[in-house]
Amino acid sequence: MSEIIIVGGGAAGLMAGVIASDNGAKVTIIEKNEKLGKKLFITGKGRCNVTNACDIDQLFSNIVTNSKFMYSSIYSFNNYQVMGLVEEMGCPLKIERGDRVFPESDKSSDVIKAFEKRLKKNNVRILLNTKVLSVEEKDGAFSKVIVSDKSGNRTSIKGDHCIIATGGVSYKSTGSTGDGYEFAKRLGHNIVTPTPGLVPFNIKGGECKELMGLSLKNVNVAVSVDSKVVGEEFGEMLFTHFGMSGPCILTLSSVISGKHTGKGKNIEVIIDLKPALNNEQLENRIIRDFELNQNKHFANSLDKLLPKSLIPLVVKRTGINGEKPVNAITKKERELIVYTLKNLKFTFESFRDINEAIITKGGVNVKEINPKTMESKVVKGIYFVGEVLDVDGFTGGFNLQIAWSSAYCAGIAASSY
Repeated sequence: MSEIIIVGGGAAGLMAGVIASDNGAKVTIIEKNEKLGKKLFITGKGRCNVTNACDIDQLFSNIVTNSKFMYSSIYSFNNYQVMGLVEEMGCPLKIERGDRVFPESDKSSDVIKAFEKRLKKNNVRILLNTKVLSVEEKDGAFSKVIVSDKSGNRTSIKGDHCIIATGGVSYKSTGSTGDGYEFAKRLGHNIVTPTPGLVPFNIKGGECKELMGLSLKNVNVAVSVDSKVVGEEFGEMLFTHFGMSGPCILTLSSVISGKHTGKGKNIEVIIDLKPALNNEQLENRIIRDFELNQNKHFANSLDKLLPKSLIPLVVKRTGINGEKPVNAITKKERELIVYTLKNLKFTFESFRDINEAIITKGGVNVKEINPKTMESKVVKGIYFVGEVLDVDGFTGGFNLQIAWSSAYCAGIAASSY
């Protein structure tokens, strides 16, 4: 019987624990928090977006970094297999817009309870409030971990295999403080510098602050770097006191993070407020609205077209006097209104702090990991799974799928020796 130590009781650690113990291994999960699944609890705004029910090609296209590395593990344990296991463990699921999968109860705690129940059934040893200080190797193979309990007492725990599932460095309050990177470095691994992923934008100027709280739905948001569009998303976004957030913005942050950002680059966010209408259709819509409001001022004629709080900014951007009667607005000015509505531009300043990021980009270099087993190529018997790896995806359940699939492969491999 293999003795497996799992460092970290988040999504990847829980899955590795279930799979390894199902496969007959003796498993110990070491978690420094007071409970398991602390970050999993807050995912999907507390509902837990378990995975995405899209087809497998779409799954890979939504993995931003090192998707090819994930081929073997996702084909070994795909999104539908994840759904099947979670439901088998007693947590019914449902599929919502965008193929996002959630527990029927809308409670992330039910997903965690399902894992805990299975771990208990399999007699998995769980050590809470226990911090792993180091992961030790001897003669090129895993030997033991050194841990400290809540009182500061140190001890060592030996095992045949160690699965490191410590997460990244986002949401430090959940225990993701980069411990896994330090373990990996001491064992001889290279770390791709961690950066924020799925993170809001700071926007230059004070215009966003004036729009704070305004949520735009069914808009098209593009990001351009030095006047070249590098990514665009359709859906929802939110104005905040510092800039922008919401699903479109978070996804675009992963598109431009790293390779497109840098000193001297001019990055703009371009919002098409009416993507369902082409320029001619939008102009005709404006003409109809103006005909119904012939005696109104321009600034008072856009109520049916735009949210009230957005009108002053649009009027300002057109350069047209807000008190100008609509029946006096020229064709050229109408074209300017159309352009503004379909190209509302803001200047990107920076990403928010990594602690506001949903996930961490970067991590253990996947060239040093066996993609079929997640075992280290540097030290035998050590595995890296989930967010600690340099793999990440878009929002929509794809990052949890990375965690589940990588953990599955490590759990199977470590328990099959």
